[in-house]
Amino acid sequence: MSREIISTEAAPAAIGAYSQAVKVGRSESTVYISGQIPLDPVTMQVVSDNFADQAEQVFVNLAAVASAAGGALSDSVKLTVYLTDLGNFALLNEMMSKYFTEPYPARAAVQVSALPKQVQIEIDAVLCLD
Repeated sequence: MSREIISTEAAPAAIGAYSQAVKVGRSESTVYISGQIPLDPVTMQVVSDNFADQAEQVFVNLAAVASAAGGALSDSVKLTVYLTDLGNFALLNEMMSKYFTEPYPARAAVQVSALPKQVQIEIDAVLCLD
């Protein structure tokens, strides 16, 4: 099985011991995107304290990494969303309709006590490029 590490300056650099994404498979058709948080890729600062602004930046970052892997958000088959407040769940659903159409990817959304840099949202994704 082949493996390719995906890295792009269009999304925030890793802030720990991980890759932005890894593409694997016989035809490198599966992409695992590491959790993206709402950092501006240029300044590496959190974009805002506002949840909607943070969620928007997370989707922008996910799209940038997907593009660097040769795909798009529409290639997503699974998302895991980490929220510090499930009260933002309805707004998240509204915002997702801007980036995804039916059939939607599988998704889990979980509330966590804290996220890096005190952000309110983090999303990781699995893409299938077939």
